[in-house]
Amino acid sequence: MSGEDIIRLLPDSVANQIAAGEVIQRPASVVKELVENSIDAGATSVEIIIKDAGRTLVQVVDNGKGMSPTDARMAFERHATSKIAVADDLGTLRTMGFRGEALASIAAVAQIDMRTMRRDDNVGSRLIIADSKVESQEAVACAPGTNLMVKNIFAYLPARRKFLKKDSVEFSHIVHEFERLALVNTGVDFTLVHNDVTLHQLHRSSLKQRIVALFGKSLDHQLIPIETESSIVRISGFVTLPQFARKRGAHQFFFVNGRNMRHPYFHKAVLTCYAELSSSDTQPSYFINLEVEPERIDVNIHPQKHEIKFEDEQAIWQIICASVKEALGKANASGAIDFDSEDVPDIPFFDPDAAGFDPGTDVDPSYNPFNSPAAYRPSVDQDWQKLYEGFTGALSGGKPVDGGAETVMASRLGARAETVEGVRSRLNQNVGQTVPPPPDVDLGLGFENPKPAAPMFTLHNRLIVTPTKSGLMLIDRHRAHVRVLFDRFSRQLSDGEVHSQQLLFPEAVELSPTGTVALQTFEKELSELGFDMAYLGDNTWNITAVPSLASGARASELLEQLVDQLDMSGEARDSLITPVALSMARAAAVKSDTVWTQSEAETLLYELLALPSPDFTPDGLTVIRTITHQQIDAMFE
Repeated sequence: MSGEDIIRLLPDSVANQIAAGEVIQRPASVVKELVENSIDAGATSVEIIIKDAGRTLVQVVDNGKGMSPTDARMAFERHATSKIAVADDLGTLRTMGFRGEALASIAAVAQIDMRTMRRDDNVGSRLIIADSKVESQEAVACAPGTNLMVKNIFAYLPARRKFLKKDSVEFSHIVHEFERLALVNTGVDFTLVHNDVTLHQLHRSSLKQRIVALFGKSLDHQLIPIETESSIVRISGFVTLPQFARKRGAHQFFFVNGRNMRHPYFHKAVLTCYAELSSSDTQPSYFINLEVEPERIDVNIHPQKHEIKFEDEQAIWQIICASVKEALGKANASGAIDFDSEDVPDIPFFDPDAAGFDPGTDVDPSYNPFNSPAAYRPSVDQDWQKLYEGFTGALSGGKPVDGGAETVMASRLGARAETVEGVRSRLNQNVGQTVPPPPDVDLGLGFENPKPAAPMFTLHNRLIVTPTKSGLMLIDRHRAHVRVLFDRFSRQLSDGEVHSQQLLFPEAVELSPTGTVALQTFEKELSELGFDMAYLGDNTWNITAVPSLASGARASELLEQLVDQLDMSGEARDSLITPVALSMARAAAVKSDTVWTQSEAETLLYELLALPSPDFTPDGLTVIRTITHQQIDAMFE
């Protein structure tokens, strides 16, 4: 053979840029690596300062142990680390980092300005690096700990910088990374600042308090603690009640030995526990921490260390299942009818020292109601078996809806329904009295002349109750209205039937930091769907117009509902139709303090049972429950 040799050793700067492609994917990756280094350095306070979603600046300031001038320079060399010394140390890792690649990778794609000082030193060290080259190092006065600034990410990889998404999307990734880091390190104070606005300021707290601080007070009453300890693993944390499972935006976190991880196999274990308790297209939220011996796991299988291999994977799967099922069982999640307890009146507290009330009596002992024939009229001899035996017929009369919704409704009732007109006719024949028909009502549901389904009544303005062949059907009125309105709004949004309705008085709404990021992410798309709003600063938004479909709802409530549903991982307008339709349906649906007539309730029942999926709301909450004859018999055993 002849010719020159073609295999050569790559320069360190090129090797670092190649490594950066795996370790540093976006500004959120820089936040993860720097904060994990701060935690490994023993920091109890970490401040994260972001400019322009990390494009211009990612700065992490901690009060950790700091570095000497020599260590500060060595930290940016490839494979330089203080975490391990020999290969055997990989089996006993208790730190977040260990490869010595993160800082070298960051220095290869951005400009570095770092100030660091150990607690016992009188002066610190400032190091400036650009394109993997140390430009200067000098002594400087600074606070103990490390202050590291990463400027102009991907400045030396223009093609990579061009593929960064818009600022709101990139910052949403930073927020998600911040949430993961804050959840797993509850003993550390965290501050997140974006463009000089403080979004989060978290103090050391318990896991539950940290969850509520990050995701809102609504989670406080949804969380169920789990606690299990075995020779293989110790499991702790929280799962949510099944009725709060969500179609999108569920908060799902696994931690192992203080490290975030993704584990599809263990995720499946949690979902298995909810299989019979919630809709199949919804996801529960969970915050589960696993503690295992370091030598029984392998964290060195993924560039970002998100995936971890377990030696006792199958056994841990079974323990997770048992632990979650036990927690759900203790919370009576499997046996409870999960209608919301919101707006239920409080039962007064019993005060044994309060003065009692002695009811008086006013009785005429000479009065006998049976002495007067006119005073007593025996009840009509009803043939109730005959009255209800016709529930096997399909609905009749009225204009068919959606190609035969009456037939669909009859099948929903399981061959147990007849029209109210039929029941009224029987009452007229058997009782000999005239029962007036219900007046025509318009719930804004988009159907003409609905024919109600079966004898029914409304309980406490909350539940619609109707008999069925198998027992007694209970329908949550508010959720049923949400289900019906959602289908209508989704159809109109998809067809482009969207107009904007100006508010008489603009409304100001204060949202969470995450909510502000969500609205900024989709501000343009939401404008196309009829929203007109402006950001006033300090997480406050001013709403001046909403979609005309939801003109009857409070704008502030509508926006809060919408923020809870937005999924910031997508950008397409179509991806907004479901959350917008659901938020409008929730805001416009009937409230528990609204009194409806019988006809309005019957109309809603008809519309609900004519839908393809009436049993659950779009976000997975139960709409219909049936108490069977067997369950009723057991109550009176």
